Formats: sequence, C-alpha cells, structure tokens
Amino acid sequence: MEAPHGITLVVDCEDGTIYIGRFDMCNGFEVLMHDCDVWDPSSAADNDAKAQHWVRETATYGVDVKHKDMRFDASGVTGWKPLGEITKL
Repeated sequence: MEAPHGITLVVDCEDGTIYIGRFDMCNGFEVLMHDCDVWDPSSAADNDAKAQHWVRETATYGVDVKHKDMRFDASGVTGWKPLGEITKL
C-alpha cells in the first residue's frame, strides 16, 4: 500500500510469482497494475536463477507487456522494488 503510484515495480509473491508493471493502487485486498508481464514459477526448472535473469532482462530492455491491466491478491505480496533499482544485464 506504500508503493509509489505510477512507478514500474517488481512485485514478489509468496508462491514465486513475480509481477512487473506500472503500479496503480492497492486497496488492502487487491493490487492493480498496468502494462504488466508476469513470471510464472511453474514455467521453468531452476526457477530462482531464471526468474532473476528475467527480472534483470526486463530492467535492461523494458517490460514485455502481456497484460494491459492486472489485478492480483495483495495478501500474497512479500515485497516490491522499483524496476529502476534492478541491476541491468
């Protein structure tokens, strides 16, 4: 709920899902982001290394927008960081 409105964020969730997109708002139950891409933790073996590479690749080249608007459960969020603070490749 303290994330800055309009900033592109990397949002980590308990289940390993990572959302990267422009933060709009959080009402305490649900997060709304725009122009998003999502890392699905079940999509690859060696998840942590591949997920971190994906995040760094996105920081380098920009968000590969796959979802114009994305809503997800706020209770699973474990942390967030501005994409601009991520080390590029």
